[in-house]
Amino acid sequence: MHRIIGKIFNILFNRLTLTVAAFVLQTYLLGLLTFRFVAYAEWIDHGFKILAVVLALYIIYRDYNPAYKIGWLFLLGLLPIFGSVVYLLFGSKRPARSLKKRIDPVESAHREDLEQEENLRLTGISNRLQRTAEYVSGQGPYPAWSHTSARYYEVGDRQFADMLQDISEADHFIFIEYFIISRGSLWDDVFSLLKEKAKEGLDVRLIYDDVGSINKLPRHFHRDLTEAGVKVLNFNPMRPFLSLVYNNRDHRKICVIDGYIGYTGGTNIADEYANRIVRFGHWKDTAVRVYGEGVWNFTVMFLNMWNAFHKTDVDYDLFRPHQWHHQEFPSDGVVQPFSDTPLDDENLGENVYLDILGQAEDYVFIYTPYLLPDNEMVTAMTLAARRGVDVRLVTPGIPDKKIVYALTRSHYLTLLKAGVRIYEYTPGFIHAKSFVSDDRIACVGTINIDYRSLFLHFECGTLLYDNSAIMDIRGDCIQTFHRSQEITEEYFHRNLLEQFIASVLRVFSPLL
Repeated sequence: MHRIIGKIFNILFNRLTLTVAAFVLQTYLLGLLTFRFVAYAEWIDHGFKILAVVLALYIIYRDYNPAYKIGWLFLLGLLPIFGSVVYLLFGSKRPARSLKKRIDPVESAHREDLEQEENLRLTGISNRLQRTAEYVSGQGPYPAWSHTSARYYEVGDRQFADMLQDISEADHFIFIEYFIISRGSLWDDVFSLLKEKAKEGLDVRLIYDDVGSINKLPRHFHRDLTEAGVKVLNFNPMRPFLSLVYNNRDHRKICVIDGYIGYTGGTNIADEYANRIVRFGHWKDTAVRVYGEGVWNFTVMFLNMWNAFHKTDVDYDLFRPHQWHHQEFPSDGVVQPFSDTPLDDENLGENVYLDILGQAEDYVFIYTPYLLPDNEMVTAMTLAARRGVDVRLVTPGIPDKKIVYALTRSHYLTLLKAGVRIYEYTPGFIHAKSFVSDDRIACVGTINIDYRSLFLHFECGTLLYDNSAIMDIRGDCIQTFHRSQEITEEYFHRNLLEQFIASVLRVFSPLL
């Protein structure tokens, strides 16, 4: 009985419940105040309606994504008073000033650390791939590297086995940055190693996202890490009041060891990502281990984020790959880790995906857990399919979020009619975010095909050009197709009610 009461108490009074309750209460009071204010005088009501028209014209004028515009215009037209207030609070795509004020100066100060030093023409990749690499190195700015190799993981189980081994063998520093860190056996294993390495005198640092990890962290998380000698940064802490700042999350997954070993992919540090527990059937995720000079990009990403909040490092050269590995690294094609930020106007993550689709000649295979594409992405997929490219998508067979799953399926027919082939991963939930095309280019990272990932979050990925891991990714896709159920137009019948619900959901999907 005491245990049941304890569980109920924890559910009612944990940080997530209290934060959500505070948000709901503030929203209710704000709405109540607004409508009472409007009811006080007719001219106030007319004033809000004029404001809704002005905001609608402003939204049309702004360089927003069309899908984002439609959602807000629909809300303003349907509920002008409520829509105006909500847009003023949450509608702007501009990042929080506090984040921009902290991060921009650090990234500007270390932009020269990311100059493209090598002549890409000497790497042997094609002219078309060179142009992709030059775009990312110029706009990222994240240089492309030879003297780098990559290992692909088709599931998180294998990735974490190798990652834990590499951490155990670290000699100098360990940098870890994850969207979610959750209590469980995987975190216990990671923490045990971090504690041991910090005791040995290594520089051990950890960044986690507060919203991603809310209500998931072990008890006394900060205290235990700090006492163990591990430095911790809680990115963009959640406070129980209305604010636009919570739109911008650190969705990156990065682990850097001694400057020349790096990991990224879709996996978070939680037991389901390593299939140590079962939540939605078999959890399929993908990741890459980068070895060599290309790890430098990940190191700078991490240090920029860290030093934006804890001014620790001035000279990043102390963390370069050859600082602790003096031998030459082997080359395997070209490897280019990159990050996308909501603080600029360059949608780097989406543009990388669009570029892969645009240059494809034979095939493009895509893993995505959430399929909420904007018009540009739908156009790129359908155009590629119509010009004869074999475009295939794999989405979850067992969803983690039912509303998002319904939104994902609402896009199927448009793509199917254009010739895109769609598979649902029958064994469970696929959380991977991967593109592979024509046996010559691939991207593995954290970037979902949804509005938040493409426009609002800090994300990262690794581009591979003529790298041997590309064939491993392709082979994994072929095996996954055989383990999944292909969705056809004949199979995917929707009644009028489903079509109506899907239409409403799609209007508001960019606002979710």
